[in-house]
Amino acid sequence: MDKRYAFLFPGQGSQYPGMGKDFYDTFLEAKETFQEADELLSQNFSGLIFEGPASELTLTKNSQLAIFIVSVALLRTLEKQFPEISPSVCAGLSLGEYSALYASQKLDFASTLLLVRDRALYMHEACLEKQGSMRVVLGLESDQVEEIMREVSQKEQVWVANLNCPGQVVLAGSPEGLDAASEVLKQKGAKRVLPLEVSGAFHTPFMEKARARLAPKISAAGLKDSSVSLVMNVPGDFVNSVQDIKRYMIDQVTSPVRWEKGVRAIALGKIDHFLEIGPGTTLSGMNRKIGVMQSTCNLQKIADLEEIAKMKENLCTC
Repeated sequence: MDKRYAFLFPGQGSQYPGMGKDFYDTFLEAKETFQEADELLSQNFSGLIFEGPASELTLTKNSQLAIFIVSVALLRTLEKQFPEISPSVCAGLSLGEYSALYASQKLDFASTLLLVRDRALYMHEACLEKQGSMRVVLGLESDQVEEIMREVSQKEQVWVANLNCPGQVVLAGSPEGLDAASEVLKQKGAKRVLPLEVSGAFHTPFMEKARARLAPKISAAGLKDSSVSLVMNVPGDFVNSVQDIKRYMIDQVTSPVRWEKGVRAIALGKIDHFLEIGPGTTLSGMNRKIGVMQSTCNLQKIADLEEIAKMKENLCTC
């Protein structure tokens, strides 16, 4: 019996200079992905990915593009090395939802890349216009944080932005709003409220201008149906119709990411294995905290291909 795989793709914050370089140097399909991206963007973007500097790569307008390109290069390598491993369902964290859109065969590479470019630029410019940041709340369950934040958000410019996994909720908003929320949450039992190295209040009303600018681009995108399912951030559930996919892609810019809910929806289905594709291992760590019963591998280094081969053999003998 064929095994069923869920492909997961990371979001902004997982970037680092040099990511994907070993694949570029070793696999033609990876090298061609970087070259194709450079041609479509009319610049040597691969140079920034491989060489940095980190300060430039970390900028929102660059990091989102970089992570998407690397994720696709790794995905294409996986497809070539293990053609028998294909996804039954895809999902991605925030920006990673665009990688999932491509991996689920609902949008071609060029169209997705240019959407990511626009999203990255619009969000970068929104960050410059409206100063904001994000903080992670540790030690309180998501329903507790949501209840507390409903009250705080009535008085302060701060909101729940990501519901990642048990005991980890991300807030976003103005510096003053984050300070006020942090104080209340600590009084209510949060162990720590830690700042994240990001340049804006993503997934909040602070991104409204970016959402409005991106909306017509997404509406005009040539999405199509495919046999691969897609679980999306806004509902934290499976989304089937092209129109609903477009609507949730637009809403995602200013709406909370319900990652834990989405992973649980996937895990309840007939999935044998999760595979995180792209820089970092954040999503694999979240899977452990969420407590999914299926095993999880990640692909970010060439050595990981050996682990995937072992995983495939183990699944075949189950």
